[in-house]
Amino acid sequence: MKAVKKLSLLLAPFALLILFTSMNIKPKKIIFFGDSITQMGVAPGGYVDLISKALDPSKYEVIGAGIGGNKVYDLYLRMEQDVLVKKPDLVVIYIGVNDVWHKQSMHTGTDYDKFILFYQALINKIQANGAKVVLCTPAVIGEKKSGANEMDADLDKYSGAIRELAVKNKLPLCDLRTLFKTYGEQHNPEGLAKGILTTDGVHLNDKGNQTLAEALLPLVK
Repeated sequence: MKAVKKLSLLLAPFALLILFTSMNIKPKKIIFFGDSITQMGVAPGGYVDLISKALDPSKYEVIGAGIGGNKVYDLYLRMEQDVLVKKPDLVVIYIGVNDVWHKQSMHTGTDYDKFILFYQALINKIQANGAKVVLCTPAVIGEKKSGANEMDADLDKYSGAIRELAVKNKLPLCDLRTLFKTYGEQHNPEGLAKGILTTDGVHLNDKGNQTLAEALLPLVK
């Protein structure tokens, strides 16, 4: 009995240390930084919501920082207020659709060279503030089979730039462009422009959100 009591006294400080340490471990803060796809992704069933629900809330804090219509320059302008001030551990950058899409629809897109310049500036500033970065290629602007959508060539070009930035900066990449194209080739035999992984050719439906969440989840853990 005395031996048990003595052992308990010896172990007590270690138990208190473990308890104190566990109480002071802050959850990993993940910010998803992007446009309307990310803005809508925080709604129930959205990709940000699905990832949040798949992670242990005691270990992870998930924040959506998406604004509709944003391009890479917009992210750069609001990065301090919407991301860095929150001191994230990890930032997932998902941008590029509007940089391509708005070139045709509104003539306010982003030139290719400027896109690369501002994207690299995003990476530099986030890393300088101590956060890790995950990159994503823009998925689709129209779901017809590869090459049949009006902006496929540009979207492929800008996605290629993001792949190169991932390699150059040694960053994890979620290649949604390749993932969505492959899925469309397998599940869109009629060549529909929407309704496979999107509601309108750009914004995600339930299956699209699920597909994106499943692809990103291993990269944010």
